[in-house]
Amino acid sequence: MKRFSMYLTCALVAVISMALLLPCQSQAGDFKKEYKMQINVGPQFYWGMGAQKFVELVKERTSGQINIKPYWGSQLLKGAQLKSAQLVANGVIDMAMESTINISPVITEANIFSLPFFINNFENLDKMEYGETGKAIFKAMDAKGLVGLAWAENGFRQVTNSKLAIRTPADVKGLRLRVVGSPIFIDTFRQLGADPVNMNWGDAVTAFGQGVVDGQENPVGVLVPVKIWTYHKYATFWNYLVDPVVFYWNKKQWNKFPSNIQKAIKESAEEAAIFEKALCRAGLDGDKSLNILKNKFNHTMEFPQPVKFMESEGMTVTFLSDKERQAFIDATKPLYQKWVPKIGEGLYKQALSDMAK
Repeated sequence: MKRFSMYLTCALVAVISMALLLPCQSQAGDFKKEYKMQINVGPQFYWGMGAQKFVELVKERTSGQINIKPYWGSQLLKGAQLKSAQLVANGVIDMAMESTINISPVITEANIFSLPFFINNFENLDKMEYGETGKAIFKAMDAKGLVGLAWAENGFRQVTNSKLAIRTPADVKGLRLRVVGSPIFIDTFRQLGADPVNMNWGDAVTAFGQGVVDGQENPVGVLVPVKIWTYHKYATFWNYLVDPVVFYWNKKQWNKFPSNIQKAIKESAEEAAIFEKALCRAGLDGDKSLNILKNKFNHTMEFPQPVKFMESEGMTVTFLSDKERQAFIDATKPLYQKWVPKIGEGLYKQALSDMAK
């Protein structure tokens, strides 16, 4: 009898153990073989390097259960970059590491980062992203079926051209400049008297060579990999607006993940974002980002001083004084009357509050 009771006890323990294990096994069985990740650039860009870091961290922290494949150069969008948020929200694409510029057609609040000459430095940007402004944008994303995971960046956008060193709004007048197709970008350059034109990078390079287009605007993390000095002699570092990058996931799919998988993915995004931000800021914030890369990630930058490197390639790099910057602030201020109501008065005030802290 005792032996029978012992067998019965063992059997019950086995059944209970299996019952406890089954939910986890069932959830694991629901994981896709591959999760598609939309990314605009290639792996040679800082943005792409951050995406690759994220993929590796997720695989490691989920013990290979979640495998993400980055589709470089907007392969999944066939060049239609502004449709990224829509397709992730619809579940056509699983997740993205995407610029706020490209999610702005769906998440209009993201245009807060594109208000001209509003943020101006890394400190203000961090205060907004990690403050109430960032929370509000993630909330707006959630309402559209997207889960924001972490803030990375493409960097403050600078202007380059083949004609002159830009120091005043008058210097911009008449210049034909390739810009991002977002309406707020077009409005900003028209306000300054330029002739903005939206075209893909391949067409822009051809136009530079033919002298049809005078210049363009992009962050350092793009200027160096594309060897902008091949086309332009002059660069003005004016931080006129910033280009944050967001890791985000389809909400319905995210909610089906068990909490331990969610935690692993989110923490991977946050760590990859720290790495990628440091890449974009290296040499532009003193030694701060260079030390993060060295001490936290054991990573050495190929171009630790991007400005000096651009100058060594024959470029004239101009930094605006406070007085010069103020002239651009004054020149573009009328745009706020149009764009702040679209972005949201409350969010604009919240951004001002965050930056004041």
